[in-house]
Amino acid sequence: MSQPLLEVKHLRVEFPTRRGTLLALDDVSFDIAPGEVLGVVGESGAGKSLTGAAIIGLLEPPGRVAGGEIRLEGQRIDNLPYEQMRAIRGRKIGAIFQDPLTSLNPLYTIGRQLTETIRTHLPVSEAEARQRAIRLLQETGIPAAEQRIDQYPHQFSGGMRQRVVIALALAAEPRLIVADEPTTALDVSIQAQIISLLKKLCKVHGAAVMLVTHDMGVIAETCDRVAVMYAGRVVEIGPVHDVIHRPNHPYTEGLMGSIPAMDEDRERLLQIDGAMPRLTAIPAGCAFNPRCPKAVDRCRRDRPDLMSAGATRAACWLHAEGAGA
Repeated sequence: MSQPLLEVKHLRVEFPTRRGTLLALDDVSFDIAPGEVLGVVGESGAGKSLTGAAIIGLLEPPGRVAGGEIRLEGQRIDNLPYEQMRAIRGRKIGAIFQDPLTSLNPLYTIGRQLTETIRTHLPVSEAEARQRAIRLLQETGIPAAEQRIDQYPHQFSGGMRQRVVIALALAAEPRLIVADEPTTALDVSIQAQIISLLKKLCKVHGAAVMLVTHDMGVIAETCDRVAVMYAGRVVEIGPVHDVIHRPNHPYTEGLMGSIPAMDEDRERLLQIDGAMPRLTAIPAGCAFNPRCPKAVDRCRRDRPDLMSAGATRAACWLHAEGAGA
């Protein structure tokens, strides 16, 4: 096994408020190997996007990393000064966000934005940067890239803008791409194109990807492994096929049961009763226990860590030694 490209260990993110401290991420740990696509999935508010923001170094104040560490290629990056982190962001870590309009400056042509990014991080001339920008636009499937490079963001459709954002994220040949809901704002037909494009380009450029989404179809199509998050914690992590077809955490089972299957004739989809707890009112023990059909007394009392559960690892007391006894 090669050295992980990204290591997140016991990450804890807090938001101090007048009513006390909100614990938004609690003891989150995972790693991503070079060239691997890790999907991060869960309900809204589970902490998926916040994990990505912490890795990129773009936590919104007053949010802060209060514990644990993040390492990229062995170097710790969560405690770097702003300017050092800014140099890593773009050069070693690329980001793709949900709405391409928030990633592009409407006052500048896309060519200027691409060439400035390239020249900020790579030692190339203006002409070389422009040629590289055109090549990136061609790679991301933008027709007539030589002409369109001098156009502004508003002259592109939503799908084309997202292609420009992918080109921008890959501009400085980063080692890691954090993609936060990159297809949510797009038509379904365009979503599939963008996902296959992202997968292909990352293989070509050798970049690892952390793909944040709530769409299990995207996860199944794209990822090598998947981490399922609930209430600020990772509750299951493992190879994508195993997590989808043989989930080992009751929450993951509920997520998978709520997806329509083409090859099954089901009258009703499953649903998970209740709602995810507020960060100010996370219950004792396992955070999922009030909604869990399999909860026992220990679940209401003690909080489980990730433990071996077949092909995956799940934070569930059902898999503790002696649980079946």
